[in-house]
Amino acid sequence: MRAGVVERYGPPSVVRIATVADPVAGRGEVVVRVMAATVNSGDARIRGARFPRGFALPGRLALGLRGPRASVLGVVFAGVVEAVGEEAEGGRRRSRGGASWAPGFAVGDRVCGMTGARMGAHAELVAVSASRLVRIGDGISFDDAAGVLFGGTTALSFLRDRAAVRPSERVLVVGAAGAVGTNAVQLAKHLGATVTAVTSAQNAELVTALGADRVVDYRVTPTSALAEHGERFDVVFDTVGALSPRTGRPLLAEGGRLLLAAATLGEMIAARGPVKTGTAPQRPEDFTMLLDLVGSGALRVVVDDTLPLDRLAAAHARVDSGRKTGNLVLHPQLAAEPV
Repeated sequence: MRAGVVERYGPPSVVRIATVADPVAGRGEVVVRVMAATVNSGDARIRGARFPRGFALPGRLALGLRGPRASVLGVVFAGVVEAVGEEAEGGRRRSRGGASWAPGFAVGDRVCGMTGARMGAHAELVAVSASRLVRIGDGISFDDAAGVLFGGTTALSFLRDRAAVRPSERVLVVGAAGAVGTNAVQLAKHLGATVTAVTSAQNAELVTALGADRVVDYRVTPTSALAEHGERFDVVFDTVGALSPRTGRPLLAEGGRLLLAAATLGEMIAARGPVKTGTAPQRPEDFTMLLDLVGSGALRVVVDDTLPLDRLAAAHARVDSGRKTGNLVLHPQLAAEPV
């Protein structure tokens, strides 16, 4: 199969397209033919070894010293089941409420999921545990199924689980036009909040269409300066690393919560009280909830661009530019572009 390979850390140019061995479905695993995958900030950070402050050494120890040990990156995918391994036809899946029955998968099923630290989604085929998959409902495209998972699970984890956003609360979303931010604006509205979105002026129309009640152009009004104007929020969700506990706390109303999705190691260790950090779990029940919202029209998946596999390096460059809106979707099954 063809795959995007990263053998050493570096700029987007280190990404190359190569032919590698097809994955094989192990016990409890499924091989999926990838119809859509996303290229997101996490992929770009790993490729460039641009870990948050304090994570440089732990990151390299975990992922690889000079390059990622899992040379095919990508954690989000949607596609069609190609092969089913032993014990992947059905079994028990653990959920937050305990063990529950998980229906099995068959060749031809439309599915999506996340691979976690195993990565491997930037390829024509990916092998993944059946416990990390959910079926894609009728009427939902592969692009939307893949596009909602990375940003959607992160936004859901912070807003619903960490902040417990309640109706009528005031939520500030910083980085509102990104993969996480576009979902955060919509999910905060879904939870009944009043949303102020921080983004550039060129993205104001987009985030307003997603439900933002107000848009702040960060080039005109720096986010931290909002506190100087007397503004306070029940929840401040920084999706891009623009704030710290020191600059974010003054924005909080009494009982407010500060959510830092791109925290440094020191911030994660010191986080307490109103400051919430951490990584988002990859739970199939959350995938299903997000897909249901997409299917009902309550959640819109924003796609910046779609690209064939051989433009994977260009996708990484787009992420690095900081100008991406929503998701970049990769189509591994598209034929290579002519030279």
